[in-house]
Amino acid sequence: MMNDQSRSLAFIGLGIMGAPMAGHLLAAGHHLTIYNRTRAKADDLISRGAKWCSSPVEAARDADVVFICVSDTPDVQKVVMGDGGVLSGARPGLIVVDHSTISPSATREMATALAAKGGFFLDAPVSGGDLGARNATLSIMVGGDEKQFEAVRPLLQCMGKTLTYCGPSGNGQLTKLVNQILVTINNLAVCEALTFAMSSGLDPQKTIAAVGGGAAGSWQLTNLGPKMIAGDFKPGFMIKLQRKDLRLAMEAARERGLDLAAFDLVHRLFEEAGQEGRDNEGTQALFAIVEKSAKQ
Repeated sequence: MMNDQSRSLAFIGLGIMGAPMAGHLLAAGHHLTIYNRTRAKADDLISRGAKWCSSPVEAARDADVVFICVSDTPDVQKVVMGDGGVLSGARPGLIVVDHSTISPSATREMATALAAKGGFFLDAPVSGGDLGARNATLSIMVGGDEKQFEAVRPLLQCMGKTLTYCGPSGNGQLTKLVNQILVTINNLAVCEALTFAMSSGLDPQKTIAAVGGGAAGSWQLTNLGPKMIAGDFKPGFMIKLQRKDLRLAMEAARERGLDLAAFDLVHRLFEEAGQEGRDNEGTQALFAIVEKSAKQ
């Protein structure tokens, strides 16, 4: 069905992450059909040669591989199994690659439904934020059939730098939840450390430079620290999406009878950020919540 040169692909979901990811596939010379709820977000890709379609099933009709990058579990379920969804036109051999971060159990249900039609469903959530999406340096963690993972590896390499096969269906999503626990607790650590530094009269930029090259260095410190001290809360990854990921991770932890104290704290702080109307800001806006709380 697929050759090593140009492939027939579809991409559904053209937000902050999806649009640049789809762009990399298009730039690699692949034929690309696209769908997004808001057509205006597709204009750039259309101008570069992508073909607009009016529904997920239309976008997927002639594609060998369908990529999905939308917000939450119900959104993926609608794209795959809803009216005009991919499943309604799926044919044997179709590979669906879901880059969204969603419920592992829902992922397995969709994989089973697609398998009944002879297709394959890979859960392939990503990490690296909008910067990683734009620079094609994402970390992509994949669950599902390993043979199909290898079949789409060259396509994933157009979008990501670190590709990891994590095991059966749902394992990619579980691995992403591990990632989100690490990311959010580290985010909180950066917020508290910079609050302490600034309250102590230290130059925050010099502080980041001083500690960032040692054992305290991290992606969160390097990339979000400068934005925190500048009060730049423009979204790369929005708080409302982070809250969704934390909800999924919290549900999974509770299913396993786990009480994760630091994770519970950061979950509550992000909920507070949402309640303060910061849902559409970047995750670095957690700094404003931490700083305010620390000074009370």
